[in-house]
Amino acid sequence: MNKYTLSNGLRVVTEQIPTCRSVAFGIWVKTGSRYESESLNGISHFIEHMLFKGTDRYSAKDIAEIFDGIGGNVNAFTSKEYTCYYCKVLDEHLPLAVEVLSDMFFRSVFDASELEKEKNVIFEEIAMYEDTPDDMVHDLIAKAAFGEHSLGYTIIGNQPNLAAMNSDTLRDYMKQHYTVANTVISIAGNINDDVVELMEKHFAGFDKTGAEESTINPVFHSDLKYFQKKTEQNHICLSFPGLSAKDDRLYAMVLLNNAIGGGMSSRLFQEIREKRGLAYSVYSYHTSYQDGGMFTIYTGTAPKQTDEVLKVTMEMLEELKQSGLTEAELKKGKEQMKGSLILSLESTSSRMNRLGKNELMLGRHYSLDEIIERIEQVEMDHIRELISQMMSEPFALAMVGQNHQAIDGLRRDQLV
Repeated sequence: MNKYTLSNGLRVVTEQIPTCRSVAFGIWVKTGSRYESESLNGISHFIEHMLFKGTDRYSAKDIAEIFDGIGGNVNAFTSKEYTCYYCKVLDEHLPLAVEVLSDMFFRSVFDASELEKEKNVIFEEIAMYEDTPDDMVHDLIAKAAFGEHSLGYTIIGNQPNLAAMNSDTLRDYMKQHYTVANTVISIAGNINDDVVELMEKHFAGFDKTGAEESTINPVFHSDLKYFQKKTEQNHICLSFPGLSAKDDRLYAMVLLNNAIGGGMSSRLFQEIREKRGLAYSVYSYHTSYQDGGMFTIYTGTAPKQTDEVLKVTMEMLEELKQSGLTEAELKKGKEQMKGSLILSLESTSSRMNRLGKNELMLGRHYSLDEIIERIEQVEMDHIRELISQMMSEPFALAMVGQNHQAIDGLRRDQLV
C-alpha cells in the first residue's frame, strides 16, 4: 500500500497488484445522511444520483456507453457516513475511466429537467423500499437506537424533502461538504507509478477547502418502534450498543457476531431455522460508525410464531451472557475471519474499498499480517467483557408487521 498527497493536499492511496489485469478506482467523500439536517435528509443520496445525469462534456447516455464500450462498470453508493463513486475497468482503460469519472465529479450540470426526472426515480426507489418490510425494519431499528440523532435518519430521505430541493440546493451542499479535506481517492489493481501523474492531471484543480466534517457523538437509546403494515411475516430487529470503527475490540466483536448469527453454523441459525424451522431468514450483524455502533439481530417469521422466536432468542442471549462462547466457537470464528479476509484480497474492488474506507474514516492501514495477529490476540476474556458491556443496558426493538402484541410484552431490560 502506498499513500500520496497531491499538490492541492488531496489524499491518494494505492495498492499495486501486478498479477491481475483490472483496476478498481474510487472517489470517497465523507458525507452521508448523518451529516444532513432534518430538512435536507436525503440530499447526499440525491447528489449521488445526479452525478450520473450528465456534464458539460458527457450526457448520461455517453457515460453509460463509454463504460459499456470498454467492458467496465461504473456505479456509486451512499452510506450514513460516506459516499463513493467508483469504477472497475481493464488496466489499459484506466485513463479514460478516470477522465470520465472526474468530469462527473467536478462538472455535473444538474440540469433542471434531469433533476425532476431523477426525483421521480428516487420516489420510486422509496416506494420499492416501503414495499420491502425486511429492509424497512433496519431503518426503523436505527431510529429506535439513535432517536433524533442523525444516525437515525434514513439514507434515501423522504418525498417532501426531495420535492423541495433544486439545483442550487445540491450545489450549495456540495460546496460545503465536497472538499479536499473530506475526500480520498483509492486505487487497486495493475497500476504503476504513473497513476499519481494521472491523478494530478485530473484532480489537482480540486480547490474546495474547508475543515473535515464534525459530528455530535450518538447516545444509544433503548426505544421501541413499530410500523403497521400488511405483511405475511413479522420483521423484527433487536439492537444493543456496539463499537466505533476506531475501537480496538472490533475483532472481538466480529468473532462474537459470527458465533451469534453471522453464518449458517451460528447459534441463531441453527436453533431457530435448522432445529425448529421457525424462520427462513435469521442473522446478526454489527454496524460501526466513527464514534459509535450497534449490534443487531434480525428475524422474519409468521405472526403465530413470533412469541416463540422471541422466547428462543432471549433464552439464547441469556445463555450467552451467563456462559459466553465456547473455545470451539472462538477457534472456528478466528479461522472463518481469516479465511474471509484472505479471500477478499483476491478482488481489486474489495481492496479498493478497504483502502478508501480506512483512509477516509480511520486515517490508518493495517497489513494482512498485522490483522491476522490482532485476530489471534482475541481471548475469551475479551469476548466476555464485550458481552457484559453490550447487555449493560436495555436493547432497542423494532418491528414491521400487522400486530404489535408480540413485542409489547417483551421486557427490553431483562438481560441487564
